[in-house]
Amino acid sequence: MSAHCQLTGTRPGFGNNISHSHRRTSRRFDPNIQCKRYWLPSEGRNIRLTLSAKAIKTIDSIGIEAAVARIRARGVKV
Repeated sequence: MSAHCQLTGTRPGFGNNISHSHRRTSRRFDPNIQCKRYWLPSEGRNIRLTLSAKAIKTIDSIGIEAAVARIRARGVKV
């Protein structure tokens, strides 16, 4: 599963681990991605979305219909 959110577009960030001796090694900051299923009443079907934890809270707040409209406005197929 790719580590990006369909609603917010959040992707992994990159940086460095810095040891006690101050040596730097590459690391990756992954978003908290979850696969979640929602019922879409307007189409009468379930949809499965790959979302960050923040996006799940956003859907709880604005509703699934508005969220799907935002996802489709970004050009992502649902």
